[in-house]
Amino acid sequence: MKKILIISDGAVGTRFIERVINTYSKDNIYYVVQMRAKHFDHVDPSKFKFFEFDPTSLSKLANLLKMEFVQAIMAMEIPSDIMNTLKNIRTIKQQLNVVVLDQWGLEIDDSYVSIVNANDLLASHLLDFLPNVPVIAQNVGLGEGEIMEVLVPFGSSFVYRHLGAIEQKNWKVAAIYRDRKLVFPNAKRMIHPNDILLLVGDPSVLKSVYRAIKRELGQFPAPFGSALYLYLDMTYDDNIYLDDLLQQALYIKDQFQKELIIKITNPGNLDQIAKIKSLRSDDVTVDISYLQEGKEELFSDIKKYHVGLLLVTQALFKNVAARRILYESSIPVLKLSHKPIGDIKSSVIILTESKELEKVSTTIFDFSSQLGFNIELINNINEPQAERQEVIEHFKNLSSIFSKSIKVLDVESNQIRTLAKRQNFLHCMPFSEKIASRNIFSFLSTDSEKLYYRLDAYHQLFVPVRI
Repeated sequence: MKKILIISDGAVGTRFIERVINTYSKDNIYYVVQMRAKHFDHVDPSKFKFFEFDPTSLSKLANLLKMEFVQAIMAMEIPSDIMNTLKNIRTIKQQLNVVVLDQWGLEIDDSYVSIVNANDLLASHLLDFLPNVPVIAQNVGLGEGEIMEVLVPFGSSFVYRHLGAIEQKNWKVAAIYRDRKLVFPNAKRMIHPNDILLLVGDPSVLKSVYRAIKRELGQFPAPFGSALYLYLDMTYDDNIYLDDLLQQALYIKDQFQKELIIKITNPGNLDQIAKIKSLRSDDVTVDISYLQEGKEELFSDIKKYHVGLLLVTQALFKNVAARRILYESSIPVLKLSHKPIGDIKSSVIILTESKELEKVSTTIFDFSSQLGFNIELINNINEPQAERQEVIEHFKNLSSIFSKSIKVLDVESNQIRTLAKRQNFLHCMPFSEKIASRNIFSFLSTDSEKLYYRLDAYHQLFVPVRI
């Protein structure tokens, strides 16, 4: 049986004793010292022993301290009483662990004293009521933010996603609270608007997850960045379609109403350089580098300009080394073709068994919605349908958020061959390792992601799956 000493004076101390009485523990016995005795209901006399005296009196407190206590807790109203009582305790028990409720900023130099700052606790609890601020568990675990509660807003990018399609690295959804009921998470469980998610994980990771959950749709290129970045390597991009590419980049800039950075590396054609320079304006920046550019330079520019969408050409994307760098940037990449982007009516997604489509779905919806594109899902009905139906359900739920209808096209033949007969569309897909890597045998594959180059003549949006 563990003996615990409680020294109480005032309203907070009284309320604390009431809470202890209602918190049953068969392994503890409490010795309660009060300056003025209070009556408490439902007290188990075998667990609680009450004393009425002034604990600042050493002679009175010394008799009680003849027993062995594992802990002492002090909740008193006058700071001088706390200091004198603590002095008395240390006269008898030099190494007894003491918890002190502090409302005044007491300075106590004692390694065996734990100070509970009442002002910090109240301020922290008030902070929990602010909108768009994560609720962090204060008295569970380390109390450093490794347990977090997040309300999912209606327009969140996490709404209507299956938990199995959300990469939970260094964090987990531990519980879901829906309609004031606990819902246990599993891979097929779908997140609904106004769900409260209980998250557990690394505190720094949870901060990023919180921002991702709270990000509302219709903000692309956020959260990746704010600017558009047209990357032109004149080693590959010195071609007859350059004028068309520039016009398409300007068209996208106008649609998103974001700043456009035109980056030129390995410049060679002076006439083309002059034409690009003439595009400079308040929202168009031309950055020319006469040195050999690499990954570090691109990553530096992404940070410098806060880039949220990379625009590249077909020729550059065909280069494996360049494609790997684009993949590692973790920024959406729009590969431009020579077809007029203003004529596009639909964004097309080829359904696969991969869960990665759910990871990138909100970005595809966001991008397409702002450009006025319809959404089409291409489904080969001769392939396994279980995973595909979950993705279709997810996209249909997202369509209600964007107030944009989607069309599911069931085909029996190869989806890529079906699409290759069309005039113009935007092909959207996850930017996965399969796309970034060189695969000389991809022509033998039936994986539509590996065969993305078969639709190289069309505009393609590659959305990173890595958060």
